[in-house]
Amino acid sequence: MTQSHPLLQVRDLRVQIGERTVLESVSLDVAAGSLIVLMGANGSGKSTLGMALAGHPNYHVTGGQALLAGQDLLALEAHERARAGLFVSFQSPPDIPGVKNNLFIRTALNAQREARGEEPLDAFDFLASAKQSAQALGLPQAMLGRPVNEGFSGGERKRNELLQLSLLKPRVALLDEIDSGMDVDGVRAVVTLLARLRSEGVGVVVISHYLQMIEQLEPDSVLRLDAGRIAETGDVELARSIAQTGFVRPREAVEA
Repeated sequence: MTQSHPLLQVRDLRVQIGERTVLESVSLDVAAGSLIVLMGANGSGKSTLGMALAGHPNYHVTGGQALLAGQDLLALEAHERARAGLFVSFQSPPDIPGVKNNLFIRTALNAQREARGEEPLDAFDFLASAKQSAQALGLPQAMLGRPVNEGFSGGERKRNELLQLSLLKPRVALLDEIDSGMDVDGVRAVVTLLARLRSEGVGVVVISHYLQMIEQLEPDSVLRLDAGRIAETGDVELARSIAQTGFVRPREAVEA
């Protein structure tokens, strides 16, 4: 499913929050149709990577490069990065009071379609597609007409992120603990959706510690982030090893 030329190329990315350097040097490639699992202890910089790539103003890139389909991602404003095809989920999706869920997603989708030179979707066509996707993800259709995430449970917020992902169909998706707060059916929905998106050429990075889901995702590679650097690279066996021993890794395991 992967291609020789990565969709997303990150080279020696360095990021500060305030006066503190969180990412010392991170490099990775995300190819079309590939799935990478990113693991790491709390504070290792996993969420920082996503927020920096998304263009969050509190995350200051001090060096390095990030290319999305050959385009300089770091030179773009946050909304331009989304239009270019980058999707970054929130670890804790916020409420947006007063903005209906279906209007929010349709506006985002039509902004992307405009950037690609496509005609916008009207409310009728969009709603039919949104209802179908919501049903597949186990999200009650009534929530399409409610303000974004207002009164949603943790699992419903994550399913709503999946709904956005399903409808926006980005080039690259970085999902920050998308399984958090999910029940068994929710995790199954994550696995099913990501398998479909990969078959359509979407590159995916999943931040997770949940071994059972990681095994079901069948990742191309597993990366361990430590102190702002990629400390280990492996396959699903690395995830299994971390699940057994934790993030404090014996030297011989890292060298192997």
